[in-house]
Amino acid sequence: MSLADYFETTEGTGVLATCDSRGNVDIAIYARPYVIDKNTIAFSMAERLSYTNIQSNPKAAYLFIEKGQGYKGKRLYLTKAGEESNSQRIKEIKSKRISSHKTTAIEKHLVYFTVDKTRPIVG
Repeated sequence: MSLADYFETTEGTGVLATCDSRGNVDIAIYARPYVIDKNTIAFSMAERLSYTNIQSNPKAAYLFIEKGQGYKGKRLYLTKAGEESNSQRIKEIKSKRISSHKTTAIEKHLVYFTVDKTRPIVG
């Protein structure tokens, strides 16, 4: 199953882990990523700690735990590939997914990541 199909059809909880240039780690709950193509995903990000960390260290990891019994899901190892600060583009990408989450004024950046590696959750 492709990442696009997986994230369009699978419910669960996502966690994004980032680290600044000095090694200080942050973990934050994040929605499912927007799959741009088979090697690229994107997140809409506010100017908070995860976004700040990505500015000084482009590496991140995303853990997605599927809804239900047990531990099923994916681990994505990521490298920042670019970003844009176009609120219209963020709204456009978000409109492709049915969600109760609305774009807010603080979601200022659409950050693109190359998916370096994908692994299942082992537990």
